Amino acid sequence: MTEEKQLLADNAEFLEVGIHIGTKAKSPGMKQFIYKIREDGLYLLNLETINERISTAAKMLARYESKDIVVTASRIYAISAASKFAEITGAKFMPGRVMPGVFTNSNRGDYTEPEILLVSDSRNERQAIREASKTSIPVVALSDTDNWIKFVDMIIPCNNKGRRSLALVYFLLAREFMKEKGLIKSNEEFAYKISDFEAKVEMKAK
Repeated sequence: MTEEKQLLADNAEFLEVGIHIGTKAKSPGMKQFIYKIREDGLYLLNLETINERISTAAKMLARYESKDIVVTASRIYAISAASKFAEITGAKFMPGRVMPGVFTNSNRGDYTEPEILLVSDSRNERQAIREASKTSIPVVALSDTDNWIKFVDMIIPCNNKGRRSLALVYFLLAREFMKEKGLIKSNEEFAYKISDFEAKVEMKAK
């Protein structure tokens, strides 16, 4: 495991929000990120890799102008976290389903031309990924153990369904993005808390 001082957050904080807890299913492309299987059948993701990928994704996103970044989210927990990320970084936020042609048909009223796409769920938002692939837009995606990852250029393996997990992922992405852009120099200068990225409504299990 990476030394704690090199982690973007405390090791205990990663564990507490369940950022590494996957599902009971795994897709072929996500197998490489799985650390082990828990007694209850849930797959666990490698924390060191999660940490590394968040850092690398932030660096990748920071190469682009904020206005040229599109962030998508389809689930309620992801919408709260991703919209806060977009607000802080200046990226364009697209909640809900991305309709066919949004990135490819210039005759559409809602046509947009991103230079990079960040998706919150590579399974639920695969339409957005397909759209991006048609025009060679690079894709960064939060992906759980059971997720579809075709056409994804940079995978951030993580629990992309949990309220607190998503809040932490987007908090770290926003903070590291701002540091890479030179807008802040240290973690202490980042004027936001993880709770700012958290959905205020908790979904009840059915």
